[in-house]
Amino acid sequence: MSAKRGTSVARQQRLTSYLDRLAEAAGHADRAVPLKLYCTGLLLPGERKSIEPMAARLAPDNVRRMHQSLHHVVADAPWSDEALLGCTCDYALAAMTNTSPVVAWIVDDTGLPKKGTHSVGVARQYCGQTGKQDNCQVAVSLSVATWVASLPVAYRLYLPEIWANDSQLRQQAKIPNAIVFQTKLEIALGQIRQAIADGIPRGTVLADPAYGNDTGFRQAVAKLELNYVLGIQSTTTVWPPGTQPLPAPEYSGRGRPANRVRRDAEHAPVSAKQLALSLPARIWKTVTWREGTRHPLRSRFAAVRIRAAHRDHKLTQPREPEWLLIEWPRGEQRTAQILDVELGEKHPIARSSCSG
Repeated sequence: MSAKRGTSVARQQRLTSYLDRLAEAAGHADRAVPLKLYCTGLLLPGERKSIEPMAARLAPDNVRRMHQSLHHVVADAPWSDEALLGCTCDYALAAMTNTSPVVAWIVDDTGLPKKGTHSVGVARQYCGQTGKQDNCQVAVSLSVATWVASLPVAYRLYLPEIWANDSQLRQQAKIPNAIVFQTKLEIALGQIRQAIADGIPRGTVLADPAYGNDTGFRQAVAKLELNYVLGIQSTTTVWPPGTQPLPAPEYSGRGRPANRVRRDAEHAPVSAKQLALSLPARIWKTVTWREGTRHPLRSRFAAVRIRAAHRDHKLTQPREPEWLLIEWPRGEQRTAQILDVELGEKHPIARSSCSG
C-alpha cells in the first residue's frame, strides 16, 4: 500500500470514528444513518449546503427519499444540539491542548443575514456581516482558544423579545416553552458558567464593547474569578489614576446617615477618551506583537490603573482598581480601541506599565 493511500485510509477511519461518536450523541439509533449522511453531504463539493441539493448529490436516483430522511433528522428528530456540540468539543479540545494550553475564552455573536421573515429569531437588528441594522438572525457563542487554534464550545440562537412574547410565532416555529427571552449578555454569561461547570480549561475572557461596556457583565465575570480583557466605548466614565469617589458626608445629626460615595462638579470622573487625551507622552509605548504578511504588526499603547465610575454614586464603597489599556496608533486622530482589563497583579502588564 502506498503512503498516499495509507494516509487516505487513516483519514477515512478517523472520519468514521468521529461520525460514530456524533451518532451516539444524537441518541436514538434511527438517527444514526441520516445524521452521518447529512454530515457527508456537508463535506461533499458544492456551493449550496441546504437539504435539497445535498440530497441530489447523495442519492441522485432517489432524491425524494433522501430529502425526507435528511429533513427529518434536521427539522423533526428531538436530538440535543448541546449534546452534539459537547461531543465535538471533547474530541477537538483534547487534540488542541496536546500542543498548546487554552489561553482565552472568546465571547462573540454572529449575524446571519436573511431575506425572509420565517426563520426562528429573524428580526431587524444589528448584523456584523453587513455592518448595519439588517434583517438577520443572531447567534451568541463562546469559543476557547490556544495560541494556534480555537473551538466553539457553546452556540445559541438569540431570540428577540418580539419572538419570545409572540405565541403565534412561537407555535409556528415550534419554540419550546422552556425557551424564554434572554439578552445576549445573559446568554453569554450562562455559556461561561456552563463552561466552568463542564471543567473546560480556563482562559482570559475576551469580548468586544457590545459585552464589555456593560458594567454588570464585567462584574459577573470577575465574580466567577476569571481574568478578562473586555472592550469598552470611549464614552465610558472612569476615575483617573490616583482618584476615586468622595466618601459619604459626615452625619449631621439629622435624618438618616448618608452612606453612599459621591461626586460633585469639581470632583467627577472623566470619559475614557478624555483620559487618553490627557496622558503624557512618556506613558505611551510602541509594542510589536507578531510578524504580519508585509511588515511587523505594531501599535502604540498606554496602560493606567483606574476605577470604573458607572453609577457608582449608588454604591457605599468605591470599585476596585483595574487596568485600562488604550490603543492609539501614532498619527491617528482617534483611539483604535479601549480595553478594560483584569489580569491580576502579577501579570506582565502590571510590571511593564509606566504608570500607577
